[in-house]
Amino acid sequence: MAPENGSFVTEFILMGLTNRPDLQIPLFFLFLVMYMVTVLGNLCLVMLIGLNKHLHTPMYFFLFNLSFIDLHYSSVFTPKMLINFISKMNVISYRGCMTQLYFYCFFVISECYVLTSMAYDRYVAICNPLLYNTVMSTKMYCNLMLASYLIAFSSAMVHTGCMLRVTFCDANIINHYFCDILPVMQLSCTSTYVNELVVCIVVGINIFVPIFTVFVSYGFIIFTVFHISSSEGRSKAFHTCSSHIVAVSLFFGSGAFMYLKPSSAGSMEEGKISSVFYTNVIPMMNPLIYSLRNRDVKVALRKSLTSRKF
Repeated sequence: MAPENGSFVTEFILMGLTNRPDLQIPLFFLFLVMYMVTVLGNLCLVMLIGLNKHLHTPMYFFLFNLSFIDLHYSSVFTPKMLINFISKMNVISYRGCMTQLYFYCFFVISECYVLTSMAYDRYVAICNPLLYNTVMSTKMYCNLMLASYLIAFSSAMVHTGCMLRVTFCDANIINHYFCDILPVMQLSCTSTYVNELVVCIVVGINIFVPIFTVFVSYGFIIFTVFHISSSEGRSKAFHTCSSHIVAVSLFFGSGAFMYLKPSSAGSMEEGKISSVFYTNVIPMMNPLIYSLRNRDVKVALRKSLTSRKF
């Protein structure tokens, strides 16, 4: 029975990250370790913030949501990716592919705007500390998160809806390790002009608007930091900013490299490597960059561990 969009294809074959047999097992163990670190790090952070009342502040509210997103985001495709490393036929059903594409889009776009909200939170905390409690009220940071999820939901619906309208005839080999937009779209036997236009518009907005907001926020932060008289205070502020900017640059840079360049066989191979950063590396690094190096989180972790000793 054909899928609802009239396609002849009922399942796809994922080529995976590489077709070299000698690399399959080493890559399996590498990504298994990365996935375990990702799940453990983000799950611990979610539990720590949820159980410690002194971490119930806007900053940690955003960190809680970032870890929640990373925990689910990495689970959308990594388990299937691991199975593909050790299986002979890397098959995914049509419905499974569209479902994976939807949740991938939802979580990756959510992360874009959570990172943006975090940058705005730091801007208010450093540039307007006296107004911080007034500006970053419970209503404000809840609305920021609600807007992030609503934008992600609508963008994911648009991408998935556009993919459902195209027809897949005979070609069913996806040159990727998960059902990403561009590799799947390349298999269509009908015009994808509308899809390409939607990708340019929606992805462009969801990359450039957050990037612009982040850099404006950090521009004001850096300007304010230069006027701090204490060298220790300046060093601490710059250290925090540099960590965030590195992670944001990797996340948005790899995403822009994948989506905002002409697609070809060569660029798709490069895109697979680039996508490893925003699908596997960034979710693993986020707990380390934003939280595990944070003094309040370390204190909360020590208290949680000592309170459970007999």
